[in-house]
Amino acid sequence: MASSLKNLSVYKEEQIPSLDSYSFGFVVADWNEDITHALYQGALETLLKHGAKEENIHLIQVPGAFELPQGARFLIANHKVDAVIGLGCVIKGETSHNEYINQAVALGLTNLGLNSGVPCTFGLLTPNDHQQAIDRAGGKYGNKGIEAAITAIRMAELKKSSKSQNTKIGF
Repeated sequence: MASSLKNLSVYKEEQIPSLDSYSFGFVVADWNEDITHALYQGALETLLKHGAKEENIHLIQVPGAFELPQGARFLIANHKVDAVIGLGCVIKGETSHNEYINQAVALGLTNLGLNSGVPCTFGLLTPNDHQQAIDRAGGKYGNKGIEAAITAIRMAELKKSSKSQNTKIGF
């Protein structure tokens, strides 16, 4: 769904469990830091609002978006986290570099999540220009960081609840 049709910060708060027993990792790209740090603030405030303890939140900052999967791998290797939230921003610009970076980050985080069993969320903005990034990092379309945090919460809860359920594979 296009961001212009949905505020990214709106979610059903009553469906979010208490996070007092959860641990989260953030990997945040410093490139376009005015945007990525706003994404981080939105995501962090969301976790704290729902009961996450500051001592159970770990942060790694990486130079750019391309390094997000490696930073996430370091978090998983060095901290017991229930989910990792990857935050970055690649503005299209004049070349097609964004396509390669965005795809590498998406595949890297997906593969890491599948191989490690730790959900890794994709909070990478892929706007055409700086204004579109601002609009999605606390601007008129909300904060994509909040959406990434809610996705991480839901996936961590799904992982936890699926361990206690007798699930079957197949139809």
